[in-house]
Parts: sequence; structure tokens; C-alpha cells
Amino acid sequence: MTATAAAPDPTMEAIGNAVVLGREGDIESARRDLLAIWQQIGVAGDPFHRCTLAHYLADLYEDAAEALIWDVRALDAADALTEERAQQHHATLHVAGFYPSLYLNLADNLRRLGSFGAAAEHINSAQQHTSALPDDAYGATIRTAINEVHQAIDNRDITCRASAPGAAR
Repeated sequence: MTATAAAPDPTMEAIGNAVVLGREGDIESARRDLLAIWQQIGVAGDPFHRCTLAHYLADLYEDAAEALIWDVRALDAADALTEERAQQHHATLHVAGFYPSLYLNLADNLRRLGSFGAAAEHINSAQQHTSALPDDAYGATIRTAINEVHQAIDNRDITCRASAPGAAR
């Protein structure tokens, strides 16, 4: 028996549609749509929706400070997210698996802002959570990015990584 998604979730479908727009290069429409969804969700809404939306929205900002705001929101939402809620969306999801990428993104934005001490703390947190990553292409991508950001922090490099997610990067 294969794991499948639960009942349709219109909010996740709308988030997914906006993400597709962004990946196709329509950054402004993607950002507009995600911000409209954020207004519907609200800061105290469903943590799964907030985490997912904020995580993707951060990628649509070229400015590291703006991206950082959304990455912090994504991490805060993950901290409020239960395993049960994540698995309502898909039976294979585990909240622990969100943290390597969330901490990586925080570290990368802090690094780009020149806050190397804070960036180092967050990249260390990302590394401490890598055991929750799957042994697949996604896990390899996140592990590689963690190593790249760690190296960039050590080198005091504030330039945007070529491999950073999002069409805005």
C-alpha cells in the first residue's frame, strides 16, 4: 500500500499553484498570490499552511532581509506544527525533516546580511538535524547546500549562492 495525500486541501493547492508560478519565472504573481493566501491564513492560522507558505515565499525575495523575515515565520510555524498535522497532509511527512532546510535558509540569509556569528549558529542547527533527512536526491541537495553555506560562512562570503533556491536568486 502506498502513502497518499489526505483529502484535498484548497489552501495547499493554492500555495502549490503560486509556487509553480514562481518556478516558471512569474515572481510578482507568485508573491502576490502567496501574500493574499497569508492574509487568509493569518499569523495564528494552521501551522502547516504557515510553514509551507512562508518557506516558499522567502525564496521569492532577492533581498536577504525580506527573505529572512519569511524564513523566521516558517521556523516559528514548524515549531507549532505537530506530527499528526503534517501527516494529515501526507502520511510520509515528519516535522523533523523540515528543520535542516529551515535552519539552512536562516543561516544563508544571515550570512548574506553579514551576520556570520548568527549564521554559524543556524548552520550548526541545520547540521544537527540532518539525520532527519531522507537518503534521496532531496536529502543530498540539502546536505550539499548546508556544506556550501558552512563554507561561505567560514569564508565570510556574502554573495548569493548559485545553487540557492528560488527564481529570485
